[in-house]
Amino acid sequence: IDAHSHIWTSDVKRFPLAPGKTVADLNPRSFTPETLIALGKTENVTRHVLISHSTYHGFNNDYYIYATKKYPSVFAIVGAMDPRLERIPSLMRANRKLGITGYRILPKGDPRWLQAASMQTMWRTGAAERIAMCPLIDPKYIAGLGPMCEQFPDTTVVIDHCARIDTQHNTELDHLCALSKHPNVYVKVSAFYAFGAKQPPYLEQASKIKQLYEAFGPERLMWASDCPYQLENGNTYSDSIALVRDRLNFLNTNDKDWILRRTAEKVFFS
Repeated sequence: IDAHSHIWTSDVKRFPLAPGKTVADLNPRSFTPETLIALGKTENVTRHVLISHSTYHGFNNDYYIYATKKYPSVFAIVGAMDPRLERIPSLMRANRKLGITGYRILPKGDPRWLQAASMQTMWRTGAAERIAMCPLIDPKYIAGLGPMCEQFPDTTVVIDHCARIDTQHNTELDHLCALSKHPNVYVKVSAFYAFGAKQPPYLEQASKIKQLYEAFGPERLMWASDCPYQLENGNTYSDSIALVRDRLNFLNTNDKDWILRRTAEKVFFS
């Protein structure tokens, strides 16, 4: 299972883009469910978690829902929720039936973002309905997650891209590992193209992943590619999965089964 990829289409008449966006903004021009499925099969990846791409789609989840209906059992969705809407709990319950088993949440520069009433509602509903909160955050926001995990211990939290921790973020990595005391916190080891040397084989990421592995265990780590961005500047899909599958000598076969499949299956496909 690839726990984090994006899709979009140039068919903007059927699937409109966010206000102000046009086909000219899409890069690449399209990255469809069919493209992602075919790419995954090259490395025996048969399921994918589709992640809301607010840059192109805003709060609209229609294209992800379309893909999930077209290819049953292949996709789960981490969608978007407009915090200005009323009836957030009922919307989350309805969307779960459509395959949205998580929501991407972002601070957008607000240090008090988690104290918003809508955010509290989403975390509370997530606990009740088994819907994950998936923060896309920079390292400086890691410490702020702790109080929310204390307040909502039954809410599943999946932190995207290791909270964008790179090789220089030693203190922040310690803070991220400290969140392992909350049993419902998970971490995606992903987007290797964006960190360190930004080129395969990404071995400079091994020490970070090992520290996370020792803190969380394989049962709370999940691999993800972050396609199509993993396919740029000399990086490939094979390079991404190979780091976890072939190059981390501290992982045994069972560890890899959790990180490459079972963790994401438990969180997003159950």
